Order: sequence, then structure tokens, then C-alpha cells
Amino acid sequence: MRSPVVVALVALAALSACGSESSDGGTASGDGPTSAVKTSLTIDVTPGEGADPKTYTLTCDPAGGDHPQPEQACDAIAAAGASVFEPVSSDTTCTMVFGGPQKATITGTYQGKDVDASFSRENGCEIDRWEKLGTTVFDVPLQ
Repeated sequence: MRSPVVVALVALAALSACGSESSDGGTASGDGPTSAVKTSLTIDVTPGEGADPKTYTLTCDPAGGDHPQPEQACDAIAAAGASVFEPVSSDTTCTMVFGGPQKATITGTYQGKDVDASFSRENGCEIDRWEKLGTTVFDVPLQ
């Protein structure tokens, strides 16, 4: 039979763990600060030859920043997946089709991981990467 002191110590230890910090910076009980934004991106876009570059900030979960369509941009990035930020492999054969002079970079963090990606429309592979994010992310209508 367990002594009442041991039972009380086990109960006290269990209660003290309820308010402990979790790994995401919040508390296990749900009180206190919420977790940090895990997606925070800066999108720099040059929409055309000789055009002035545009810069947007975008956060997801919750969607925000000064991007004109943050919810739709976050949805487009989530649909494309993290692999869209990876450059085209140098041993990939790409069609030599010029899709336009548009260029963009996206830097920051996506789902807590560092991002530093460049986009263009200089060949078929790059056009594919651009189109995975759609015109919403870059806020550039294409002709």
C-alpha cells in the first residue's frame, strides 16, 4: 500500500506540469503567449523590363502582412509546398522558352525553415516554378 505522502507528491508533480512551457513557447495549458509565426516572408518582385520593383511582406497562420491578398497567397504557397523554394537542379533539362522578364525573390521563413529563393520566367522549368505559386503570390498579372 502506498503512503499518503507518496500519493500527494505524485499528484503535486502532475499539477505543476500543467502550466509548464511547451516546446513552441506557449504553455502546456494553453495560457500565455501563442507560438511565434512560423511563416514570415518578404517577396520582392520586378514585374517587367524597366519596371519599379515591388516589395511585400507576408505572414501565414494567421495570414497578414502588407501583401494585397495574404490569405490567397498563403493558400497558394501551401498548395505548392516547400519544394517550390528549391532551385531547379543544374542537371535538369528545361525547354528554352522565354515566358517574360518578370523576376522575384522570396526570403524569410516558411514553416519555420529558412527560405532564400529566386524566381524568373526565363525557361520552361522556371516558368513552372512561377506558375506553381500563381500570379497571386507575386501580384503580377501576366499577358
